[in-house]
Amino acid sequence: MTEMKKKEGLSRLFQIAGQRKGLLILSGVLSAGSALCMLTPYWAVYEVLNELLVNAGDLDMVNGSFLIHWGWTAFAGLVFGLLLLYVALMASHVAAFRILYGLRVRLSEHIGRLSLGFLNGSSTGAIKKTMEQNIEKIETFIAHTIPDLVNVVATEIFMFIIFFSLNGWFAAVCLACIIMSIGLQYVNFMGKKAREFTATYFDTQERMSASAVQYVRGMPVVKIFGQSVHSFRQFHKEILGYKKWALKVCDTYERGFVLFTVLLNSIVTLVLPVGLLLMQGNSGNLALAAVWLFFIVMGPGVTSPVYKLMFLGGGTREIDEGVKRIDRIFDENPIPEPVVAKNPVSYDIEFDHVGFSYENREQATRTEALRDVSFVARQGEITALVGPSGSGKSTVASLIPRFWDVAEGNIRIGGVDVRDIANERLMNLVSFVFQDTFLFYDTLYENIAVGCPGATRQQVEDAARAAQCHDFIMNLPNGYETRIGDKGVYLSGGESQRICVARAILKNAPILVLDEATAFADPENEYKMQRALQHLIKDKTVIVIAHRLSSIISAQQIVVLKEGKVVQIGTHKELTSMSGVYRQMWDAYTDAFRWELNVGNK
Repeated sequence: MTEMKKKEGLSRLFQIAGQRKGLLILSGVLSAGSALCMLTPYWAVYEVLNELLVNAGDLDMVNGSFLIHWGWTAFAGLVFGLLLLYVALMASHVAAFRILYGLRVRLSEHIGRLSLGFLNGSSTGAIKKTMEQNIEKIETFIAHTIPDLVNVVATEIFMFIIFFSLNGWFAAVCLACIIMSIGLQYVNFMGKKAREFTATYFDTQERMSASAVQYVRGMPVVKIFGQSVHSFRQFHKEILGYKKWALKVCDTYERGFVLFTVLLNSIVTLVLPVGLLLMQGNSGNLALAAVWLFFIVMGPGVTSPVYKLMFLGGGTREIDEGVKRIDRIFDENPIPEPVVAKNPVSYDIEFDHVGFSYENREQATRTEALRDVSFVARQGEITALVGPSGSGKSTVASLIPRFWDVAEGNIRIGGVDVRDIANERLMNLVSFVFQDTFLFYDTLYENIAVGCPGATRQQVEDAARAAQCHDFIMNLPNGYETRIGDKGVYLSGGESQRICVARAILKNAPILVLDEATAFADPENEYKMQRALQHLIKDKTVIVIAHRLSSIISAQQIVVLKEGKVVQIGTHKELTSMSGVYRQMWDAYTDAFRWELNVGNK
């Protein structure tokens, strides 16, 4: 992939298209053949005009069979031209869809190998636009632009071969107009200003797409406070930014487009005086008159391919910018794989003087998240991570499966540095149950089975029973085949979390990270969740990120973090018996139960 990304512009687009050279060469040859066939009617018109002019004094001398012959020839050329063009487009579309499939798969796989730092630093809307619209526009280039470009070039070449074979002066006038108009088009759509406009266009679209996603997700807040799109400032700002850009582009291109149109449509205007000059010395030359008439009638026809070329130029510039953004993702280095992979035989997790900072490359900022963090989470025990908001609890958990790589120190599983374990193997070692659950827009069966794609139906249902969610699943319209979000089927927060627990039970990984897994459960369902989790944590290395301190009283080890540092380690009994951060948090937690909300009291 590195070698492919060295090229830019049209050469890069043709490089992508070259992945299916055979089909595209076939498409190009057929498209050129179509152009030649489609010019047959023009030559037939010339032959008919010439026959009529030569016998203008006595129409009875006109060869009727000759005219019929050229009429059928024109019809046959048109039919064969359309058939060849159809086959050419079919070949280019097959090539395009195969290339798009491969490109989407490679891009998805590459994003899956990137660190969470890339995903957190990029908006969802921008990545979505790249994977959908930007890749889709490559299909336009391969399936339509390439055969159209071949057709245009072949048409112009064949037409000017005909033109110059008839009369050099008339052909030179037409050629001059075409060259000047193409040059003007190139400056308009492929110049420096056009590149800047296109980059701005993509930037504004990505920002608008990101703001739209945020606006839709925040719709409950917008509605509950009686706000409108205009009061959602960022989204409104991006819409206005896009409007400003669009108007600026129209104003900038207006003069160039008018000049381009006038120049192209001036062919007949220039051919007329040139013909008058040539006819002054050859007033009786009927052959020259026939040629002149042919250029007057058919000269404007040479402009049609150029108009098509104009739209190809504008579209290609936009597609090129989209490809650059795809390449930027490919340029991101994935999390490196170990040269010699090692496999741990036990599952104790050791943090050894770990330091980590979040980096923002665009803003050139660095935020320290962890400093000199050291502790050991033993297999078969529950290790709880507690601390104030922003203390680094989630960061600690995310470093275990290498969502990011540590900057200082080491993280070991069974004595093996996580950077020495193959990424796929490492992901199989760790299961996560997040507070913010994520369910795919798919059936409940598939949402559970994603934890172990090779699981049997019975294994999936057993995992659901263990997670205390089999009963409510069976009460849904289609049971396990019920699609989330379809026909008004939605799950509560507690139900969604139990589906995620079932997913983790099915995966049966030796290391489990629980991020407040019962946060959305009501008292009745919390008991069910606790039963499910007891089934899940058996004989595993369990790390619990706790906000509800009552849920980790029985943990064998509690690691207390503050401002990215470990400040206390011990059991609940040990930590509450001494002053410190944990004792303060516990006192605040128990005091919260005595807090009352009174209306009207002062």
